[in-house]
This record gives sequence, C-alpha cells and structure tokens, in this order.
Amino acid sequence: MTDTRRLHVPIHLRWGDLDAFNHVNNTSMLKLLEEARVRVFWVPEVGEDAPATAVIESGIEAGVLTLIARQEIEYLAPVPYRRAPLDVQLWFSKLGGSSIEVCYEVFSPESDPHQQLYARATTVVVMVDAATGRPMRLTDEMRSAWEPYLGEPVVYGHRR
Repeated sequence: MTDTRRLHVPIHLRWGDLDAFNHVNNTSMLKLLEEARVRVFWVPEVGEDAPATAVIESGIEAGVLTLIARQEIEYLAPVPYRRAPLDVQLWFSKLGGSSIEVCYEVFSPESDPHQQLYARATTVVVMVDAATGRPMRLTDEMRSAWEPYLGEPVVYGHRR
C-alpha cells in the first residue's frame, strides 16, 4: 500500500497494557487503536497539535457521537513493552453516507531501523446525532479532511 497517504500517530504503551505473557494484551490493542482514532478525529484543545483530519468536536454537547459498528484485528506478532511510542499508521478505505472505514497498521517505533508490523485492523465508525441517536451524514468538512487519506482496505492474511 505504498500509494496510500497515511497518518502516523505515535502511541505510547503503558505498563498496564501488558499481560502475564509480557506483551500487549489483545484488549489493550483496542484501546491503543481508539487513542489513535481520537487523536486523528477530534479537534485539539488549545495548545495541542493535531492533524488536519481532526475536525470533530468532542463531547456529547458537541452533538456528534462516533460509535463503533464493527472492529477486526489481525495480530501478527506479540507487542513487547517499549518506552518509544508505537507507530500506528492510519488511513480510510471507505467514506460512506454516515460511516467511515478506518484502517490501521501497528508498527514498532519509527526510530527502529527495521520496523516490525505487529497488527492490522479495521474499524467501522458511524457518525450519530447525539440528540436523536440516529446516524447523521458526513459533513463536507469531514469528507474534504479525510479524502486525502483514502486508500485500499486492509488485506488480512489469515482469513478462513
């Protein structure tokens, strides 16, 4: 997928993300992906940095909820604890009427001379009106912010 523009989101691990086998627990991986999504989607607070894709106001009072409709992860290698942040690469494979398909590849830190791919994932996010609970259409602002990062969907290697 070298032709797809990707967002690189550095995500630090916490010691509590590890399990008894001394690698990142599968449920912690969901939280790491969530953190990457929040940084990519939500408008930053004053003094914070965020990519141009951060166009959604956060909080229920903003009127927009981002709900997860589907999530899939393929684990390729155990993620050990590291002080340097993981390189979570993110792009979009589909912009629908009210939903988007977010794609990820989770790599070892960018500082590694030979980055290791730990996991691939896809999340379907639905935009929902907080007042009515009904899906809402993606805005022109969302589409223009996210379209530069459209690419091919994740290809999973171990599907049945």
